[in-house]
Amino acid sequence: MNSNLNKFLIGFGFLFVLVVAFALSQNYLQDLPFSPKTPKAIINNQTFNLFLAKTDKERRVGLSEKKSLAENSGMLFVFGKPDYYSFWMKKMQFPIDIIFIKENKIVTIYTDLKPPQTTKESLPIYKPDEPADMVLEINAGLVQK
Repeated sequence: MNSNLNKFLIGFGFLFVLVVAFALSQNYLQDLPFSPKTPKAIINNQTFNLFLAKTDKERRVGLSEKKSLAENSGMLFVFGKPDYYSFWMKKMQFPIDIIFIKENKIVTIYTDLKPPQTTKESLPIYKPDEPADMVLEINAGLVQK
């Protein structure tokens, strides 16, 4: 990774944790995912609206029911403890980047993951290199920006 990307990822991780902590402390979770009180993260002057996958069903579905994701949005999966949570692109309709986070530090990044071409296609499973307690999905290419 180059120096600018490292700086971005460190800054992103720090701001991300602050936003999540603030959202949790303000009890925003009860209003999500489509509330005007949706938590936000500001990274390099770019504001991201964070949708939370807080129930088992929301985690299973993830972004698969959306046809697209606004460029300034992302879905955050918050887990109770670090583990090797796995993700796949089943029924996804657009490409994404997946960022695995443990204790406010990025542990694994997958970029430009493409949706399956057919329903019969074998789907890769994406897991972190080490246990993670949060996962962020954003539009493909934003990690590189």
